[in-house]
Amino acid sequence: MTVGLPLEGYLVVTLEQAVSAPLATRHLADLGARVIKIERPGSGDFARQYDDYVKGMATYFVWLNRNKESVTLDTKDPRGRDALERLLARADVFVQNLAPGAAARQGLDAHALVERFPRLVAVDMSGFGAGGPASAKRAYDLVVQAETGAVSITGTPDAPAKPGVAVADIAAGMYAYSTALAALLERARGGEGAAISVSMFDAMADWMSYSLYFTAYTGRDHVPYGVGHHAIVPYGAFPTADGQSIVLGTQNDDEWARLATQVLGRPEIAGDPNYLGLTNRSARREEIHGIVRDAMATLTFDEASAALDAAGIANGRLNTPRDLLHHPQLAERDRWREIDSPVGPVQALLPVPVVEGWDYPMAAVPDLGEHSRAVLAELGFDAPTIDELARDGVI
Repeated sequence: MTVGLPLEGYLVVTLEQAVSAPLATRHLADLGARVIKIERPGSGDFARQYDDYVKGMATYFVWLNRNKESVTLDTKDPRGRDALERLLARADVFVQNLAPGAAARQGLDAHALVERFPRLVAVDMSGFGAGGPASAKRAYDLVVQAETGAVSITGTPDAPAKPGVAVADIAAGMYAYSTALAALLERARGGEGAAISVSMFDAMADWMSYSLYFTAYTGRDHVPYGVGHHAIVPYGAFPTADGQSIVLGTQNDDEWARLATQVLGRPEIAGDPNYLGLTNRSARREEIHGIVRDAMATLTFDEASAALDAAGIANGRLNTPRDLLHHPQLAERDRWREIDSPVGPVQALLPVPVVEGWDYPMAAVPDLGEHSRAVLAELGFDAPTIDELARDGVI
């Protein structure tokens, strides 16, 4: 049975750019909310210019902005601000991730907005959060990853590396999204909105908690182990006889015993106390990884995967994005959809949650200002006034 999406009827207004806020609001749009994206006249969200790899459109923008309406507004012009205020009076959620202090200077920070619109759920997103010595600093994903130590525990000991995905942006976006949903639930119970603040720094500091606990209670920093793990051994990628790489890991002594006995052919080390427990195996990292490496080198990928599956050991292929693009797990589960865009149809993955009865919209990626006239007409602006706003560069 098809049912309505949970956020149908909700209006989200956003002054967003780059990755973190657009990610949060795209998730809200995927759940049925109407998301109106306010962009700068003429240039728009600067993520539109990141690259031109998707038929001339930017990859990040295509990923993060489907299901949205684009309205161009100069919010510093009184007429543009009037239009924004009319939208805010109707909105359920407002999200902004402007440069530090920019929203507050315009009276568009979360606390100021909730004072004027008590039922509004308003979300301020920033790099480092309010207060503290870094609050006024600009922050992009790499900067926050570096400041929170994520770069230092990624890569290898002689070559720290930035994680390949924008994890600081994504972390902050997901916290903003989930907290906005919680605030809407609270509002439904009590009738009031909420002022929310989410920073990339706090989000990544939380995601670094494993390393923080390790360092706080051992006095040591985690050493990066490439594809390996700081504490779990064996855990990594190992070449197979046909030139591929298989990734495997064991997280407890039962798995270790099955790996040693059924796959490695080394039953004598399966129950040896020197190899029991993650701490002991971690101390023998090079030895154990050498044993696994030697065993995998005698098998093709398919043979190794079959043996590991039979032993109940988690394993997979060390894939590239090209491999993922054609992954049978996506294809056979029908996870791809075609969506519209200003440059024609493009491919998009369905939202992650699979919920019976939810029919995700998968609507178009908007062109810059595509919906300006229609939205302004909804807000009560007549055609001559809209024409004037267009001539004056307000939209």
